[in-house]
Amino acid sequence: MPPARTARDTRERLLDAAEELLSRSGYDEVSVRGICAHAQANPAAVHYHFGSKEQLVAALLESRLAPMWTDRLDRVRADPSVAGLVDATLAPLNRLLADPVGAMRLSLLARFALAHPQTRWQAPWFSLDEWTAVLCAAIPGLDAQTARRRCRLAFALLLPQLAPGSPLSPAAAGALRDFLIAGLTGTGEPAPRLAEIPTPTSPSPTFPSPGDSL
Repeated sequence: MPPARTARDTRERLLDAAEELLSRSGYDEVSVRGICAHAQANPAAVHYHFGSKEQLVAALLESRLAPMWTDRLDRVRADPSVAGLVDATLAPLNRLLADPVGAMRLSLLARFALAHPQTRWQAPWFSLDEWTAVLCAAIPGLDAQTARRRCRLAFALLLPQLAPGSPLSPAAAGALRDFLIAGLTGTGEPAPRLAEIPTPTSPSPTFPSPGDSL
């Protein structure tokens, strides 16, 4: 007689089923019913164990990706610096992006986080609170509101680079690192306010299209 399935077994089967289905279809195309059927679980299992499809996907991404960053970022928290924070964030990326499964997970993380900014993350480093605290510790005198805004803007820049699931070139990775450090540090002269910006006397520059990469 096979052993009885535990709640943990069911939860893991739901995570595995969701990951397999999401590797083949987009978030909106994967249904709660389909995940439960693929996991051979009760149709209400996703809502029982996670509350919603959104929270199931958040739990999936945390369980698969948090181990890649937790130790690195914990070390930065113990000895905070802006460069250390950026380097700890970027270090695992190309190794993950070079692996089909890792690339799929990063792409899913990027697309999901951009489309669901109000997701309730449980793992500490998936919340802006941890990043804000480290940035404040790294830059004495920086207030939490400004630090949080800088962190949010940094992720708004980083996540679209991960969405295609392709490795970054050395030049792109270097430019991204420099830009993130400068943005989080707040270096440079403040930009002029809109009222102070002069009317251009020459044609506007051509900006990259949304599909262009660094």
